[in-house]
Amino acid sequence: MKKKSIVVFLALLLIITACGPLPTKTAPVADKNVLYSDDFTNPKSGWDRFQDRAGVTDYSNIGYLIYVKSANMIKWANPTKKFPNDVRIEVDTTMTVGPVNNAFGVICRYQDPSNYYYFFISSDGYAGIGRKQNGNHSIISSPDGKLEQAKGINTGAASNHIRVDCIGNSLTLYANGTQVATASDSTFPGGNVGLIARTYDTGGADILFNNFYVYKP
Repeated sequence: MKKKSIVVFLALLLIITACGPLPTKTAPVADKNVLYSDDFTNPKSGWDRFQDRAGVTDYSNIGYLIYVKSANMIKWANPTKKFPNDVRIEVDTTMTVGPVNNAFGVICRYQDPSNYYYFFISSDGYAGIGRKQNGNHSIISSPDGKLEQAKGINTGAASNHIRVDCIGNSLTLYANGTQVATASDSTFPGGNVGLIARTYDTGGADILFNNFYVYKP
C-alpha cells in the first residue's frame, strides 16, 4: 500500500478515537441462542483485513472499520464462518466521516463474492434489502428497486443498532427496533455473514461496526 493510503488510514483512526466510545448493546454471555459473536477487540478473530486505493476493511482500536474512499464503490468483509439457513444478526453502527448519501449494514447467506443478500440503511434515512446474484446487484425490498425513506433511522453521525432476520424466504431489516424493510426471496440457502458499506456520487464514507452477534432465531 502506498504511503499516502497509510497516512489516510491512520488519520481516520485518530478521528474515530476522538469521537469517544460508542453506545453499546451486548448480548447476555450465557445466551444459548448466540451462534457467533465478535466485539472486534482481537485483530486475529478472522475477519478480512484489506486495504487498497478504493478503501479499507480492517480492525480499528474501537471496532471494525469499513472505509470506502472511492465514489460508487462497495466494500464488504466476512469472518470465515458458515451458518444454517435461519439466523438473526445484530450489530451497532456509526458513520464517523463522510457523506450522508451512503449505505451500510449487514450481509447474510453469503455464498461467494458474487452471491449474497445485503441489508442497507443510510445516514440520510433510507433503507433496503438487496441481492447480489452472479455479480449483479438489485434492491428486492421495493417495487422500483431503490432504497426507500424509513422512520426509525438515526441520521447523520448518530449510531444505529441494526437487526436482520433471515428466516426461510423472509428477509427483514430493523433499525433501532423499528422495521424498515422486508423482502421475500429463496435464491440463497445458509452461508456466511458479513458487514458492508457503499458510496454513491461522493466517496469518503467511514463506517464503524461494533458488537456483532449471530443468533439462532
